[in-house]
Amino acid sequence: MAKPVADVDGQNTGGFSTDGSKVTGFSTLHDSGTGGNPSLGNFPFFPQYCPEDEINNCKFPKATRAVHYINDSVVARPGYFALSLENGIRAEMTSTEHAALYKFTFPVATATNGSQLSPLILMDLTDLWDSRQNASISVDVEASRIKANGTFLPSFGAGSYISYVCADFVGAMVHDGGIWVNNRAGTERTELYVTRGFNNFYLQAGGFVQFQRPENGTINVRVGASFISTDKACKNAQTEIPHPLDDFEDIQRGTEVAWREKLSPISIKEGGVQNDLLTSFWSGVYRTMLDPQDLTGENPLWESDEPYFDSFYCIWDSFRAQHPFLTIIDPIAQSRMVRSLLDTYKHENWLPDCRMSLCKGWTQGGSNADVVLADAFVKNLTGIDWNLAYEAMVNDAENEPLEWSYEGRGGLQSWKRLNYIPYLDFDYLGFGTNSRSISRTLEYSYNDFCLSTVGKSLHKDDYSKYLARAHNWQNIYKTDQISSINGTDTGFVGFFQPKYLNGTWGYQDPIACSALASWCSLTSNPSETFESSVWEYQFYVPHDMAALIDLLGGPDTFVSRLDFFHTSGLADMGNEPVFLTVFQYHYAGRPALSVHRAHSYIPSRFNSSHSGLPGNDDSGAMGAFAVFSMMGLFPNPGQNVYLIIAPFFEAVSITHPVTKKAATIRNVNFDPSYRNIYIQSATLNGRPYSKNWIGHEFFTEGMTLELTLGDTESDWGRGKDDLPPSLSSTVHRESLHINLRLAGFPSVYYHRKECDRI
Repeated sequence: MAKPVADVDGQNTGGFSTDGSKVTGFSTLHDSGTGGNPSLGNFPFFPQYCPEDEINNCKFPKATRAVHYINDSVVARPGYFALSLENGIRAEMTSTEHAALYKFTFPVATATNGSQLSPLILMDLTDLWDSRQNASISVDVEASRIKANGTFLPSFGAGSYISYVCADFVGAMVHDGGIWVNNRAGTERTELYVTRGFNNFYLQAGGFVQFQRPENGTINVRVGASFISTDKACKNAQTEIPHPLDDFEDIQRGTEVAWREKLSPISIKEGGVQNDLLTSFWSGVYRTMLDPQDLTGENPLWESDEPYFDSFYCIWDSFRAQHPFLTIIDPIAQSRMVRSLLDTYKHENWLPDCRMSLCKGWTQGGSNADVVLADAFVKNLTGIDWNLAYEAMVNDAENEPLEWSYEGRGGLQSWKRLNYIPYLDFDYLGFGTNSRSISRTLEYSYNDFCLSTVGKSLHKDDYSKYLARAHNWQNIYKTDQISSINGTDTGFVGFFQPKYLNGTWGYQDPIACSALASWCSLTSNPSETFESSVWEYQFYVPHDMAALIDLLGGPDTFVSRLDFFHTSGLADMGNEPVFLTVFQYHYAGRPALSVHRAHSYIPSRFNSSHSGLPGNDDSGAMGAFAVFSMMGLFPNPGQNVYLIIAPFFEAVSITHPVTKKAATIRNVNFDPSYRNIYIQSATLNGRPYSKNWIGHEFFTEGMTLELTLGDTESDWGRGKDDLPPSLSSTVHRESLHINLRLAGFPSVYYHRKECDRI
């Protein structure tokens, strides 16, 4: 929960950025790498000297106090962050689970008369994006303590939340304190209450304490945070940091030890690769574990014995790679997250699609918590009430909420009656942004496939209904639709298009909302695809790639489309829908092209430089993509499928935290210059293995996959029996089994080759 860092006035969605902007304060609560408005950043502290020791010479409002940091002073590592401001003040910080410990070191400074200036630390009743609705502060000079609370808005959702803070100042004698409003301060009053103000005028206000500078110049600030109460914030601080003057190094070491333990399931045999790649890899692993945040015991909304996780920011981003990655390296935490989603359903009647700061976040596509649940189900995560999970998924599929902008699905009447989401739908049951008809149709199709997967295994009678709905994506495919770029025909025919209620076609340019056109959001520029183009969404049929490939003209044409998409500028590597497209060559029997495509993006777009991510990290989603790619196994989330490419290292081993068995992917003929990147042959546990995919049992049972590499594409993984499963192929074989049995054949089971022969 506590993630202390400097806050800047530039790209500050996560608080700090190396974009050369100015520091406005140091705060304890943050979300990691989000899009949209910056999140949290409540009650920042700011250290400074007042010229001539005159309190009103200090700079209090955020814009006027902002100061540059010294670029080469920044130190960022697990459990520790530090930088020096241009005014000479050094700031260091570390954290426990619910509290932070700051260390501010003030250089000697004197007034014009030669007297030594007194350090001042202010607290601001604000957050990163100035969303405060009201706030209170109390300054206790005698106890060297400031307590505050405030009501704020979530950065990408509805409602409001209350945050509480308790700060204790140690290491120096406090000789004054009080409150400040706008650019003036005083010691006469030590309590203050502010609201949003007339016409939404934002009053800048807070409290401050002023010290006699200690001999070493260092003042420590222990900060407890809570979403329950100010008393709970103080208790969190006192319990977790009992000795704020002496605990800094111990906390820092303890946090580093905890991180090493979290990273320990993964080990790498580097094989001579560059350090930049290793830094990018391990940083990606680290970022996958920053959000969602475990706020168990800090949920004021309901009482429960179940875990409570917050900052699912957003599942539309994280279901594609981050949650599948946590399922491998931290299945206990992932199981607790799933239980938290189900507990939220129990108390708020809906699975969240996005959630932060105790609030409901905006729904971006379908009900994609369904995919997270299905992924956990097919990979056998334990401790989860799967009947409750199925009930929650059915609720998403059958019942429309009044406001589906932040929970559930909209347009369900049309979905059930027309088998697609119409363009300009008529939906009187609920309301939300009436757009995204293409992307919602495609995502609802996959959501229902995930529901049918869980239902079938639980022997639910209605699973076949949702299996049928999983085919609905085909109903918005327009066979004669063409696409042009700058007036030049791309040469490809057949794309998804919006369709009206009466079944006639609408139109959206297939390149709209792509990297070659304008950005499409929920509100400012809504379209029929969300944050992605028709070109990108044409590949989003993760459950039935075989049918999609047939629809698009067969494997060769599909590969040509995918190549064009990735080489024309249409692919937006800065957003999550592109992830699976990098590896979908596997489904066309060309796994070598997936390898080639992955190497075209790593390390060119994913590296350890300041601009080493193509988009915001979306709470670890981008990190998970890079890590999976470099590990050599990429998930198709919601299915027990990992697509195989050669790892970017000589070998990668993962010890499953529950079974304690080690799974290893090893390259033979590994070349750190990456000339040999194509799989020539493979063995699994010493036996020949030709499939270009593998299941989750690889990790739980501790298998060894050995890949022999070469510098050209081979026949490995290209056979019909080597391709990953697809719904249409499975349904066809199941139907054939039934027909064979009815025709008098003695066995219900037939080998796939036997089915194909018959």
